[in-house]
Amino acid sequence: MKSAFRSARVAVPAIALAVVVWRLGAGPFLDGVRAVDGGALLAATGIGLLTTVCCAWRWTIVARGLGVRLSLSAAVAAYYRSIFLNLTLPGGVAGDVHRGVSHGRDVHDVGLALRIVAWERAAGQVVQALLTIAVLLVVPSPVRSSMPLVAVVLAVTAAGAVLAVRVRPGGGRSRWKRLRSAVAADLRAGLLRRETPALIALTSTVVVLGHAVTFLVAARTVGVAAPISRLLPLALLALLAMALPSVAGWGPREGGTAWVFASAGLGADRGAATAVAYGVMAIVAGLPGVLVLVAGWLHRRRLTPLPARIPVVVVRAEEVADA
Repeated sequence: MKSAFRSARVAVPAIALAVVVWRLGAGPFLDGVRAVDGGALLAATGIGLLTTVCCAWRWTIVARGLGVRLSLSAAVAAYYRSIFLNLTLPGGVAGDVHRGVSHGRDVHDVGLALRIVAWERAAGQVVQALLTIAVLLVVPSPVRSSMPLVAVVLAVTAAGAVLAVRVRPGGGRSRWKRLRSAVAADLRAGLLRRETPALIALTSTVVVLGHAVTFLVAARTVGVAAPISRLLPLALLALLAMALPSVAGWGPREGGTAWVFASAGLGADRGAATAVAYGVMAIVAGLPGVLVLVAGWLHRRRLTPLPARIPVVVVRAEEVADA
């Protein structure tokens, strides 16, 4: 079952990317790569620094709530490494798993560290969803007519989650009750304590806006001249697609962006080109992660002791014969 799930995480986005190439051809992909210039890469790198620091800060906030120390400098370095791995390895989550495992080894609790990473990413995606729905409710977009229903479903889901957290499980040792108890404890301590929700909302909002601005820069870079008020909802919808499993970042991003651009009358080819330009800009913005990987490798190599030399005893044939 697990192997099938892992295969699907790679196969589905690969198929989505193949369908986009089949329908639109290679032209939009080549246009997206060629359009990226030094100014766009510089903007992406600067915005990437801001969003990475905010993501790392959010990680330290959740970690502190769950009783684990994590310095901001270490979190920024680890987050850059995580972003680079997510953008270069299939699935889009390998970097986060590596980040959690590495931190877990440092604090001698891999399970807790992985939970912290999971809650940190989930909190960011919840804020992203709320911001996207808020904008799509008031700004014209291809999905505006569906947004009231989406908002109602989200409100009901949130109310159910709050009730699940507030209701303390009764006696018994069933697996479900233990899981609910653990989730409720993590939420109370890590996400809902004192000023934590406000800080998570602040950092996540900056991250979402940073990614949206990067998308707008990518759109302008490939020649999309639509006003920002028209592009912003499309950017937020495309960012939601980017949260889906991918092949090193590719697949849902191109398919989703092509669809929203076509639905808005801007052309699927322009949407795919924008997504490709965004992808190139994201890879360049994540390149500091390579430096973190190399620094970590050099540090481990320095600490690894050389193997002890094994003494070799030479026995002459005459000695063997005498024995």
